[in-house]
Amino acid sequence: MKRSFYQWLMTQKNPDGKDELANFANNAALDQSFPKQSEDYHEVAQYLELSGAYLPNMDIFDQAFAAYQAMDQF
Repeated sequence: MKRSFYQWLMTQKNPDGKDELANFANNAALDQSFPKQSEDYHEVAQYLELSGAYLPNMDIFDQAFAAYQAMDQF
């Protein structure tokens, strides 16, 4: 069974992390409305564009989603 993007993103959490991906994951973990079951790029992107004020730019999401997709191929 494929993990959702959120499940993958939670593996990137790091409370002491200084990189953008760790910060994204840490903040998404606190976001009660995040689409936790989604595997769909457009669904998550639309949510973040409308509600993800904690994400400084969408490039971070694009890079994270690409890494998520790459991990799914193994």
